[in-house]
Amino acid sequence: MAIPLLQINNLQVDFVTEIGTTTAVNNISLEVQRGEIVAIVGESGSGKSVTSLSILQLHPTPPARYTQGNILFSPDGQTSVNLLTQTPQQLRAIRGNQIAMIFQEPMTSLNPVFTCGDQVMEAIRLHRKLSKEAASQKTIELFEKVKLPNPAQLFHRYPHQLSGGQKQRVMIAMAMSCEPDLLICDEPTTALDVTVQKTILQLIKSLQQAEQMGVIFITHDLSVVAEVADRAVVMYKGNIVEQGPVANLFSNPQHPYTKGLLACRPILHPKGQRLPVVSDFLENKTESPEDRKSENTAHQYELSSGLSRLSDFTDPLLRVEHLSVWFPAKKSFLGKPLEYTKAVNDVSFEVYKGETLGLVGESGCGKTTLGRTILRLIEPTKGKIIYDGIDLTAKKRDELKALRKDIQIVFQDPYSSLNPRLTIGDAIAEPLKVHRLLPTDKQRRDKVVELLEKVNLNAEHFNRYPHEFSGGQRQRIVIARALALNPSFIVCDESVSALDVSVQAQVLNLLNDLKKEFGFTIIFISHDLSVVRYISDRIMVMNKGQIEEIGEAEEVYFNPKQAYTQQLIASIPKGVLS
Repeated sequence: MAIPLLQINNLQVDFVTEIGTTTAVNNISLEVQRGEIVAIVGESGSGKSVTSLSILQLHPTPPARYTQGNILFSPDGQTSVNLLTQTPQQLRAIRGNQIAMIFQEPMTSLNPVFTCGDQVMEAIRLHRKLSKEAASQKTIELFEKVKLPNPAQLFHRYPHQLSGGQKQRVMIAMAMSCEPDLLICDEPTTALDVTVQKTILQLIKSLQQAEQMGVIFITHDLSVVAEVADRAVVMYKGNIVEQGPVANLFSNPQHPYTKGLLACRPILHPKGQRLPVVSDFLENKTESPEDRKSENTAHQYELSSGLSRLSDFTDPLLRVEHLSVWFPAKKSFLGKPLEYTKAVNDVSFEVYKGETLGLVGESGCGKTTLGRTILRLIEPTKGKIIYDGIDLTAKKRDELKALRKDIQIVFQDPYSSLNPRLTIGDAIAEPLKVHRLLPTDKQRRDKVVELLEKVNLNAEHFNRYPHEFSGGQRQRIVIARALALNPSFIVCDESVSALDVSVQAQVLNLLNDLKKEFGFTIIFISHDLSVVRYISDRIMVMNKGQIEEIGEAEEVYFNPKQAYTQQLIASIPKGVLS
């Protein structure tokens, strides 16, 4: 009888630093069969990526230390080798050849100074004795297999010239170049649009079935697990708390942590209902997702009578009239623009006082450009932006300063929008200083502590730096900074896109709580339609710089009128709707 392709037995991985020893993976065991996709699920810090990187010994030692267990790899099904005892030379022969890996962020995995074709060719020639011409031809064939447009042209392009989805497909082509027995996918679709994500998931599954590979798929997104995996392994704080067939996991979760991960998905909850968080389940404070199922089914087909409707809002706070933002795409020798990229093209809409308008669309549709242009962070080409009766497009930059305290933005990546040299207390106090709202340091400190408490942090965090916080905590910090000036209007630009599902639930709860308390208006930009449906009163769908559809959130989500919106809805992994 053939033995499993991969067996992890009683593995423990410690990280030893000056401040002590941390056990990142604690005595875990799992196996992967040929032709099987096994998902490892868990939040940031659960140990799932540490587990995957351990398979190929990609952790630097020190600080990593493999203190217990073995990882047995058997490509022929008859004999096995312990990957933890292989020499660096033996591992080089296995990496990329028999075991390949696709990383979460393709831009950091691809070398920016080499073309995409050269990088895939290098992987092929490293493990296969092929001529440059043969390797070049095989690379183009791989680009065709992963459905890249114009493979011969993309061969000569650099990574920065490709979209996120295209870069991820180049990474898949590189991983598949030597026909590996085992493919490890570490969060390969986390920050991708739903349509691109669906394409990548279908691609990985079709390649896996064609080559009969074993696949380890690491993710925090349970809807993706339902879409691609045969079995799932749930990790929490370095331990495996549950594993089994995906259908069983979704229909009958056993561990409170698994129940919590399943229950805090926004699609399961009507508007206004507080999202449960994982900690509630670990403390046995709430019911399982099955207890909500009948309520959810009814909700999907009937619009709740308690929802805010367009008729509830009568006072437009923001009016955008025929707004266009064009960027030069091609210039003459003298620098005169010859062609333009029309990022936003003749867009008109209103945002009502007190509402949350969801703005959705794929990458490149113009939603972030539109959000930043409303704040005059990007200059409009033409059109008007009228906020509370004031034409912002007619204001000079120094005149806008007084208005800035009323209009704030929460950026997608909180780490890059916080100064790493400032404590978070100073970062939140800075706008109070700039606008001279509170005269003394003590008053500003008291205000900052109050804001930190509003976002579920405390005074102890005042003197810490951004790198000392988790992603979810940093997102709450930038929300606190945005609220420091008590704004009337906030643009949230993909503010929960890369967060774990339970951290996402915490941030969405927080936004709803703060909105009730402060009464501000929100434009909520996202590519995740299930999140937008939950938090928004209305949804506006953008495509290629223009508005495709706008309407009440439930109506757009459950009864989309335009083909493009229908395509976006159809691309959401079906597990998220179950």
